[in-house]
Amino acid sequence: MTATAEPRAGAGGPHATRPIDDETARTIRGFEAYGDGDWDEIAREAIGEERIVVNMGPQHPSTHGVLRLMLEIDGETVTEARAGIGYLHTGIEKNMEFRTWTQGPTFCTRMDYVAPFFQEVAFCLATERLLGVTDDVPERASVIRVLMMELNRITSHLICLGTGGNEMGATTVMTVAFTAREEILRLFEAVTGLRMNHAYIRPGGVALDVPEGFTTQARDALKKVRGYLKDLGDLMLANPIFRSRLTDVGVLNLAGCMALGVTGPVLRSTGLPYDVRKAAPYCGYETYDFDVPVSKNADCYDRAVLRLEECYQSLGLAEQALTRLDASEGEPVIVADKKIAWPAQLAIGSDGQGNSLEHIRKIMGTSMESLIHHFKLVTEGFPVPAGQAWQTVEHPRGELGVHAVSDGGTRPYRAHFRDPSFNNLQATSVMCEGGQVADVVVAVASLDPVLGGVDR
Repeated sequence: MTATAEPRAGAGGPHATRPIDDETARTIRGFEAYGDGDWDEIAREAIGEERIVVNMGPQHPSTHGVLRLMLEIDGETVTEARAGIGYLHTGIEKNMEFRTWTQGPTFCTRMDYVAPFFQEVAFCLATERLLGVTDDVPERASVIRVLMMELNRITSHLICLGTGGNEMGATTVMTVAFTAREEILRLFEAVTGLRMNHAYIRPGGVALDVPEGFTTQARDALKKVRGYLKDLGDLMLANPIFRSRLTDVGVLNLAGCMALGVTGPVLRSTGLPYDVRKAAPYCGYETYDFDVPVSKNADCYDRAVLRLEECYQSLGLAEQALTRLDASEGEPVIVADKKIAWPAQLAIGSDGQGNSLEHIRKIMGTSMESLIHHFKLVTEGFPVPAGQAWQTVEHPRGELGVHAVSDGGTRPYRAHFRDPSFNNLQATSVMCEGGQVADVVVAVASLDPVLGGVDR
């Protein structure tokens, strides 16, 4: 049996009508038998045409967290890329509604676990706005905040550069970056007792002052870090393989960044010098001397160069902060208002747990009223006037915002974070589609997302 097709409208020449063989006729009748349905599935089943979809993730090693990338590919070319998130959802923002304002940093520090100090500072700045004590925060506390954030910016960029290099097979880049990071993590541990998830920043100041001899220890560590940064630059930027692997890959121009709300080094790689520390200064950043590096090519290579340069700028800021710490030794590190300030300078007991006997005797021996106030402040927290505040800081990955709302109680009515990784991750498809599968890892590494902040 041979079927003949109807003439096509407007068609002429010898192909105005064409015979339909038996197999094609059976296929047409097969389609008619399906009726309504998903034509994607029908086409694949009926004529054997299929797309190749590759799931990259949600394993951790190559995706900076528990991220799932769904890639549709044609050979080695990515025709469609989608990001699947939510695998690391912790409910941090909701949990903060059931804790006091001082306990809030204990939760938000765990969001972007690579850069914990920034969430703590942003939340505490928003809380201080609601309390109306922004100008009452001691200068020394603000200097310590700047120091911790800039050191944390360096460790965050080192993670980005190190893991990005490792994902491309340059293991030495990772080992050098992580060795440099260890120097700074030792400083964090000396000040806060922890390498990460510190809960060190408090509304009104910081939990405790830096230990004796810290500035000398920090300067020695920063000299080593500066040397490691030079080695890292030589390993990456002077390597022709590294350069060719990143140049013209993952391009996202200024229009794309503005449309998607992308900030941080990705935005600055397009030539726009937007930095919250300059645009809306906080913690006294307007009194520090530093530059905002930018570039023009908007590709993965430029973002690597920018992050390395930002590390040098942060070293300069940290050195300025250390000079100010030397000049302000002995000054308070938390607001004077005892209705807000948690007890600071807590000394650890000889067993490494709890408070020292000396500290307990001081609290117990002052007065019964002081003891009652101490107990209520710690267990119930302090009330915050009703209202709302919006505070942004320059996070290593871009603009981090906090919207804090109070109903007049001792707990936040709402605490919502604009995490830069969440916004930046929207650029995945734009940066990856049309490129090679191997370039997807490079593009995602240049975005530097941390999924703890994305999923919250």
